[in-house]
Amino acid sequence: MTMEDLAERRLQTVREHMALEMEYDWDAVIATFDGHPRYEMATGQVFDGEEAVRGYFAASRSVFPDQGNEIIAIAHTDDTVLVEFWLTGTHLGEIRIGERVIAPTGRKLRQRMAASFEFAPGKDRILCERPYFDQIGMLRSIGLEV
Repeated sequence: MTMEDLAERRLQTVREHMALEMEYDWDAVIATFDGHPRYEMATGQVFDGEEAVRGYFAASRSVFPDQGNEIIAIAHTDDTVLVEFWLTGTHLGEIRIGERVIAPTGRKLRQRMAASFEFAPGKDRILCERPYFDQIGMLRSIGLEV
């Protein structure tokens, strides 16, 4: 397999991963990882292993049950795929920030984000996803004063 073939397979894996997240097909999303799913969030939270990642999926979709994404740009470099995208959804569940509980606003979310997807050398399955976003901007976009 050439490096160009590997790069294209990695790009396809990420496209499939993001599409499967919108379908809530968690078994298939887990299968896009190289045996051990891992998310490292911009907040510093780490969801390591299948149980933790499934918990993350459940928690995030309880806040935005119609959560989706729209890819703006995608690129491959070395062992990383970089994606810029719009995160979308409707704020229909409680948000917990420390001890604070924020009631649903019913507002639509459209937040520009980026994510990096790390791959092991020579492999086309994901080692780790790292989403990056403006946390305060996200809260403001659903009508919250911060």
